Amino acid sequence: MIRNSFHLQPQWLPSLVVVLLIPLFLSLGIWQLNRAEQKREIKHLQLSRMNQAPLELSTNPSLNADQAEYRSIVAFGTLLPEKSILIENRKFRGRQGFHVVAPLRIAGDGRYLLINRGWIPASDNLKAPSFSTPEGLVTVIGRATRPTPPALRLHRVIDQEPGQHWPYLTLDEYREWSGLDLYPFLLLQTNDQESTFIRDWPLDAADDTMHIGYAIQWFAFAVIALGIWLKLSLVHSVDQREAINGNH
Repeated sequence: MIRNSFHLQPQWLPSLVVVLLIPLFLSLGIWQLNRAEQKREIKHLQLSRMNQAPLELSTNPSLNADQAEYRSIVAFGTLLPEKSILIENRKFRGRQGFHVVAPLRIAGDGRYLLINRGWIPASDNLKAPSFSTPEGLVTVIGRATRPTPPALRLHRVIDQEPGQHWPYLTLDEYREWSGLDLYPFLLLQTNDQESTFIRDWPLDAADDTMHIGYAIQWFAFAVIALGIWLKLSLVHSVDQREAINGNH
């Protein structure tokens, strides 16, 4: 009688590889699940804060970036046209243009709040068209946000001696360039829908499905690595002892 049997006979090199890879794949999968949970929390925060009543800055002078983000805020003050800058390469419906950013000197306060006044189209030669700045005391309503630099940048904007045109905006660099005492957030203006500016501010999507997909992928890699190790470690043997004994 012939018996087929399998037994584990791990080899050191595949075992070493799998000991390194499986914990790595599992940790990456858990990290993606944590990122998905963070995105769900951000989405909940966005929706809850956007449904709250507008917050007056004059009665909340100590408002920080964490408290203000995604909130609708009302600010009173005077715009400084001489400190306005244009953020380049901003597209709206496929058309090239600029975002106009100006500081608002808060009434009764020594600080300034940066206002993104909106998008203006570039001219045929990709130059910025002229635009006006209201004089005197104005009311600005908008959504608070924190501008971030691109993921990859080779140098700081202000190290290149910027004029009115900037490739991107960060509060720290604008603060250093302008010398102004700024609030730690930017306001995306939504009121005063004048024809010069387009104020369409889509909310950054906080979608967790991508991270769930990545987590499944990493867990699948761990299962595949374990399966390959088992295949390499299982040794097939044939037991013919009973058949031999029977012939004698």
